[in-house]
Amino acid sequence: MSQSPVAALWRLRPYLRPYRKQLIIMVTAALVVEAADIAVPLVTKSVIDGAIAHHERGLLLPLGLLAIALGALSAGLSLIRRWVQGNAVANMEKDIRDDLYAHLQRLEPAFHDEWQSGQLLSRATTDLGTIRRFMGFGIVFLFISTMTFTAVSALLISLNWWLGLITMAMFVPVFVFCLRFEKKYKVLARRAQDQDGDLTTLVEEAATGVRVLKALGRAPEAADTHYAEADQLSRTRIAMAGVVGWFWSVLTLVPNAVIALAVVLGAVAVSKHAMTVGGLVAYITLGLQLVWPVEALGYILASGEEAATAAQRVVEIFDTDPAITSEAADEEEDHPERVVVPLTAEPRLPAPGHPSIRGVTGGSAPGGKTDHGPDLGHAAHVLFDNVSFSYPGDRRPVLSEVNLEVTRGETLVLTGATGSGKTTLLYLVPRLADVSGGRVLLAGRDVRDIPLPQLRQRVACGFEEATLFSASVRENVTFGAADATEEEIEAALIAAQASFVFELPWGLDTRIGEQGMALSGGQRQRVALARAILSRPEVLILDDPLSALDVQTEERVTRALHEILAGVTAIVVAHRPSTVALGDRVALLDDGVIAAVGSHRELMATDPVYANLMTMEEVAR
Repeated sequence: MSQSPVAALWRLRPYLRPYRKQLIIMVTAALVVEAADIAVPLVTKSVIDGAIAHHERGLLLPLGLLAIALGALSAGLSLIRRWVQGNAVANMEKDIRDDLYAHLQRLEPAFHDEWQSGQLLSRATTDLGTIRRFMGFGIVFLFISTMTFTAVSALLISLNWWLGLITMAMFVPVFVFCLRFEKKYKVLARRAQDQDGDLTTLVEEAATGVRVLKALGRAPEAADTHYAEADQLSRTRIAMAGVVGWFWSVLTLVPNAVIALAVVLGAVAVSKHAMTVGGLVAYITLGLQLVWPVEALGYILASGEEAATAAQRVVEIFDTDPAITSEAADEEEDHPERVVVPLTAEPRLPAPGHPSIRGVTGGSAPGGKTDHGPDLGHAAHVLFDNVSFSYPGDRRPVLSEVNLEVTRGETLVLTGATGSGKTTLLYLVPRLADVSGGRVLLAGRDVRDIPLPQLRQRVACGFEEATLFSASVRENVTFGAADATEEEIEAALIAAQASFVFELPWGLDTRIGEQGMALSGGQRQRVALARAILSRPEVLILDDPLSALDVQTEERVTRALHEILAGVTAIVVAHRPSTVALGDRVALLDDGVIAAVGSHRELMATDPVYANLMTMEEVAR
């Protein structure tokens, strides 16, 4: 259950603690400014009732200089306060945004699949800006306005007690209106922020999918959807403006009515010698100083409600615990006596006739790499031990009792029909998803017992949908190997048949746009492949890495991959027979279970499902 908006805002108070010195300076400066402003009417009273009434001209100069000094002090301290305030709240906003970004990075991919990107963007930008404005202005001036109202009220009562009490009584309705305003405005503020997130999602999707919209002629329909969402947000904003306008009209009316009444009753008091002329002038001037705190109350309450609902939205993200963590690994480090499978232990393979293996052939040994092939370096052994996986809320398992071994230095190709669970099985190795049952072992150790940073340094991934970032080619390629040398970068690019990058306008320093859209699909895939190769992993995970390549380029990349995969443990999802040829063995996934394991030739001869799948792919080409 989500917290109330005010409780959520209160939870963010630790972000103010590093800047408490600046806050003290801000509050102190503001209090002195208010004190100086309040003192000016009292100086005016002294001028009228003293220097002027008693013809003491000698007092005019010092009192005038005092008024000037108070004004200069007020201006100087206001400048200091605003400068300190601006720095403190900007840094506070940065701290929250940094923590929010770090938390989003810790959350598993499934979380990001469920949330609209626009909702996350609006929380990290618009909502944090709203919180910053309230923290910088609202909190400080809520305190200052309260202090000013209290001090001025006391002075008004000291000047004339009955007139002061009448004045204070007239402000009682303001508090009633504040309560009614708060109830209406917080509902509208939350609605507007959620609608803003939805609209941000639509704009982002339209921007990233502009080619599809234009190609299919759907731009008018997309525009209509945008207009409808924007219209909803506009209506909510107008409703908010109506509530604020009504509230501010009351806040403006009450102080002015108080001043008008003070003038009338003050004149009566002066005529009856219950108040001096200077006292009346001071009373009216002080009464005018109540206008700002009361009117500011409207802005403070409005910004406070917006900040509270924004904090509630931000806290919703912070309160989402990562489903995939390194807690088990941390516990193991704290308890070294915990027994783990030795790195040299023999893997536990499924017994003959296991229900998860249907039609498995005897299978030839891997292509000699384990016994007498190239140097395996730091290649690791991978074992899927009775692995099952289901998505939350879905009773139908995506994977069911999968038992599969990939020996050190072996290349295993996963193939199967669309939706058979191939990509999901790959996700389990670097823990982009966690098993629902069973375990995945890397070098004899459960991947859940390996700290995530270490695990993902040991396992490199190249996905079918190549994700590149709005940066240079060099930055994208070295994303997983920041310390790579120029020679290593060049070798990886050449191996991935991505030499075209050297012909770009600025070579490796050419920026390739958001999501690499300055490149073609095949070019993006080759750059992403080079990135995976360059990271020098123990295990290389490739999800249909050649799907966007033409036949000639695929052939060249395949030849290069044969050499690259020779020294690393690799799991490759493939559909094309030419890509399947990369593997020492092939595993056929059918409806979430391992249907067959063997060499390509053996499966073509013994498994009709596999033979039909490969034949269809060949015909499709």
